[in-house]
Amino acid sequence: QVQLVESGGGLVQAGGSLRLSCAASGNIFSINAMAWYRQAPGKERELVAVMRSGSRPSYADSVKGRFTISRDNGKNMVSLQVNSLAPEDTAVYYCTADLTLHPGDNREFRYWGQGTQVTVSS
Repeated sequence: QVQLVESGGGLVQAGGSLRLSCAASGNIFSINAMAWYRQAPGKERELVAVMRSGSRPSYADSVKGRFTISRDNGKNMVSLQVNSLAPEDTAVYYCTADLTLHPGDNREFRYWGQGTQVTVSS
């Protein structure tokens, strides 16, 4: 059983900052990538930032220069520092982990957290 639990969302004024965190736990052999998605009301879910093992982080154009993703591999955690928030950043933010469950088994599975709400007031 694998679980991802996010924290750190909330209500913030435009221009403010938040730090979102996500911890993965359970029967995990290795995590190949961790990422953050978001879904605003009435919109499709979009990829915000992703960090694959051994690669530089990648960001959606809309958040470049404002958001920073980081991983703590020893703790199976990923964080997203979100700065200069704008009302259009209002969304539920989800973390994901692409991982393998057993040594010698290369099948990769994606797990999702339950989401954390970020609301930016103007």
